[in-house]
Amino acid sequence: MGVKLAKFNIGTSKVRFLIPVIPLVAIVLLIPSFSQAAQSPVGLGTTSNFAVLAGSTITNTGPTTISGTAGGDVGLAPGTAFTGSASVTMTGVQHLADTVATDAKTALVNAYDDAAGRTPVTSVGTELGGTTLTSGVYGNSTLGITGTLTLDAQGDPNAVFIFQTASTLITAPSSSISMINGAQACNVFWQVGSSATLDTGSAFVGHLFALTSITANTGATIRGQLLARNGAVTLDSNTITNDQCSAASATPTASASVSASASASASASTAPSETAAPSETPSSPASESATPVATTETGGSLPNTETPWNLIGVVGASLLLIGSLIWVFRKPRA
Repeated sequence: MGVKLAKFNIGTSKVRFLIPVIPLVAIVLLIPSFSQAAQSPVGLGTTSNFAVLAGSTITNTGPTTISGTAGGDVGLAPGTAFTGSASVTMTGVQHLADTVATDAKTALVNAYDDAAGRTPVTSVGTELGGTTLTSGVYGNSTLGITGTLTLDAQGDPNAVFIFQTASTLITAPSSSISMINGAQACNVFWQVGSSATLDTGSAFVGHLFALTSITANTGATIRGQLLARNGAVTLDSNTITNDQCSAASATPTASASVSASASASASASTAPSETAAPSETPSSPASESATPVATTETGGSLPNTETPWNLIGVVGASLLLIGSLIWVFRKPRA
């Protein structure tokens, strides 16, 4: 059924009525775009070269390996004591209270503040294990991981995951972070308001910014960085791999879930979701049955039905606007 708008008699009062309506409808249409804006990576500055950076001391027990394509440096400022360094195999350089370390500490303050200031924040439960999260900013007063936390990039290799906690981050023994659908360790950031503990055998992923100290217990592996702003970093037979992001690809990667375990002797054949991601172990095919989406804080994953809600919302709002205009400008029949 056609509508001949040219025949409508637009009265002055109706024009006045229309003036506030148009901006209101425009705002409604724009809200989804603003609310779903993608996060950019946290700015690392000169900390990007450091796999480990601390404020007071660095202590190591047992054989620890530190490497990475982004940089395998170890830094300390203003402290100077790196105990147990003889047992550390590293591809980078030690910077103890020198200008490089001091500059990196300044960059760490900026990175910490950047991560802490990201919004909007989605509240999650203290326990992240057993949940599947898509890109975004998540927070709680304390955070912990027992079992496996899954980060789903939904085919976007640039997807950014930021976690904020005002207090502690504690991972349970043998806990892990699984990266699926193109998620990359270089795009995961943790801002911790006090101290972080990665327990025995944990497989951790991301850039870890702690206001005070970081403890990596026996055998914990880290794909990312351990950056303690004011306190100490304590190591015990760990493997730390600070890799760069792989080049973004328009083609979604396979949705195979990979573990966060790192290995100093990573081969050139890496997982499709990341470049030089060490010791990534594919999960069972059962985990690939559905692409999960963000869940509530109680955990669990839901199948992604890929319903185009943005398009549906825009179409619905447009139809509402057209209907409103027809009602406002309609000419009563004689």
